[in-house]
Amino acid sequence: MTTARMPRRRSLVESKYGCLVHPIRVIVADDHPVVRSGVHQILAEAPDIDVIAQAGNARELLSVLGATACDVLVLDLSMPGANGTSVIEAVRTAAPGVRVLILTMHPAEYYAVRALRAGAAGYISKESAAEDLADAIRKVHAGRKYVAGGAAEAVAAHLGPAAERPAHSTLSNREYEVLGLLGRALTIKEIAQRLRLSDKTVSTYRSRLLEKLSARNTAELIRYAVKNGFGD
Repeated sequence: MTTARMPRRRSLVESKYGCLVHPIRVIVADDHPVVRSGVHQILAEAPDIDVIAQAGNARELLSVLGATACDVLVLDLSMPGANGTSVIEAVRTAAPGVRVLILTMHPAEYYAVRALRAGAAGYISKESAAEDLADAIRKVHAGRKYVAGGAAEAVAAHLGPAAERPAHSTLSNREYEVLGLLGRALTIKEIAQRLRLSDKTVSTYRSRLLEKLSARNTAELIRYAVKNGFGD
């Protein structure tokens, strides 16, 4: 069991306005223990943020959310038992009051827009976590959106005029996932196993990708995926 409730440091902290408030209660969900530990260490420096629990996969996360009141969920989308943005939708159903902040290695162009559309409140890369994570948590907890760096550019591109949007902005969440796995050089069978789909279903998604991205074959899909950061 990788879930772990973290000890609280204090019940009340002083806000920037001088009054006493409860710290922001945070759950960290990532399948890598080292990442969870690193996030906890980063946030330990913030007196107004309290990491109260951790989870290493989607099932554990939903279990923790059912038993633990929290304000912000710091979530990696690549955990076992989670298919892309579907975990955000599951969290929004299980705990609608929790603000979801995505912390991931995926390129902004790959997941930022999809994550926000699925209900996430913010998106931050693991590369910038040490400097920006605490600030991102405070902003999403305050009811604002947090999108930094390349993610902000990706969101702006997808929300701009249709003629300026990249071809993959029209893809469904599942098509996004299949394209990303093609970009990592996985075969149809490997993708089917990863997503728990039949080979025929994955082949259907591949056909849709060929049409939507005006590609002639799988090799062109792979080149498109790599060029646009889906294979990272």
